[in-house]
Amino acid sequence: MRRRESAAPVRMARVALLAPERNRRRVLVELARLGMVELDLPYVPGNGAEELDKASAAAIVSGPLAGLVGWVPRRDIPDLSAALDPLGAAVVPLPQPQWIQPPTMLGGQGQARASRTLVDTYGTVPYADVDPSRLAGIAYVLMFGMMFGDVGHGAILLAAGLLLRGGRIKKLAKLQRAWLFVSGAGLAAMLFGALYGEAFGPTGLVPVLWLEPLSNPVPLLVAGLGVGAFLLAGAYAIGTINRVREGGWGFALYARSGVAGSLLFLAIGLLVWGLGTGTGLLTAAAVLLAFGSLVIIFIGLFVEAGGGAAAIFQAVVELVDTVIRLGSNLVSFARLAAFGLTHAALLMVVWNGTTALWAPDWRAAAAVLLFLVGNVVTFALEALVAGIQALRLEYYELFSRIFQSEGRRFRPWSPELAPTPTDAATALPVIPLGTPAERQLP
Repeated sequence: MRRRESAAPVRMARVALLAPERNRRRVLVELARLGMVELDLPYVPGNGAEELDKASAAAIVSGPLAGLVGWVPRRDIPDLSAALDPLGAAVVPLPQPQWIQPPTMLGGQGQARASRTLVDTYGTVPYADVDPSRLAGIAYVLMFGMMFGDVGHGAILLAAGLLLRGGRIKKLAKLQRAWLFVSGAGLAAMLFGALYGEAFGPTGLVPVLWLEPLSNPVPLLVAGLGVGAFLLAGAYAIGTINRVREGGWGFALYARSGVAGSLLFLAIGLLVWGLGTGTGLLTAAAVLLAFGSLVIIFIGLFVEAGGGAAAIFQAVVELVDTVIRLGSNLVSFARLAAFGLTHAALLMVVWNGTTALWAPDWRAAAAVLLFLVGNVVTFALEALVAGIQALRLEYYELFSRIFQSEGRRFRPWSPELAPTPTDAATALPVIPLGTPAERQLP
């Protein structure tokens, strides 16, 4: 797969498929076999012999020619032309209408990744946008690890991921593609667990490399906000790229998730820095930058609202909402620290109860049982909570800036056809795709 197509949808071309009217059905049979073209049909495609009849009837016939219009990946046009040439058909590229959004086909779509599932669950990537699935997966794993920081629990997740990779458990075969995702979450949890000095709780099995969460909640909270600011900066950067790709620099300049929004976010960061360090010049620059970005955003909102007195009121309301949402979105990342503290607190309760019960008699068995059950319950509960909270931050705080609209998935016309006896008797030999020499008729 080419590197560009791993980060953006495959380039599409709008084409006309022209063929002799007498070969109309055979061309459709070949298109169904190839599965390369999304046809513009006035109905929802189905399967069976009726589908062939309906698609044939939808073709535009003019004299001896029949034609259909559709979308095809630009890279597949040579193969498509070679396959249809023996039938006397031609593939004619057409100009792309500005008011029609091409369908989205992501590079390597057949090799679905768990990280792409994060994006697909949110919506289809618009054709003009960057596919953020890989970065989204990394961000999710990072946030999950910070909330689920424990070397022991992370090691269990890592083992589960490797078990999924092996595919030996048939009931979990459908989850095999998620092995890297689960393993990455386990490694992130182990990393933060080492920083926190947590291994099945404060057992002392690993040293504290950074801080103990329950003893230093404020630095952990600041770190959570710092991670959130870093991820939001990445979301604004991708959002700006997408706005440029969608409507050019003029559109991106005024967009709240484009240049203007990015400058406002930068201004808030500089303002915090200036106030924290007591640098008056930096604070003044931040205020001026924030004012300028708010003016640009207001102009964009005013134009978007259509102008007039009502548009001014609407733009003011949306401008205030923009500022409030930016602050609340940043504060939302405090949950990275909050749920990390919760995880540590639950495991401390379990460990304190275990040490309180421990004695060289029957109570030792009770202590071991409490330790095991407590860790199992904490693992299940915190894995669920951390997974949901990381997903919430991904969707509401990050994706809301990356995407402004939703695309539509590329659906090639490839029905299961049952050719009639007439079609079978007149069909040409199947021509496999390959080199030009291999495509020659016998």
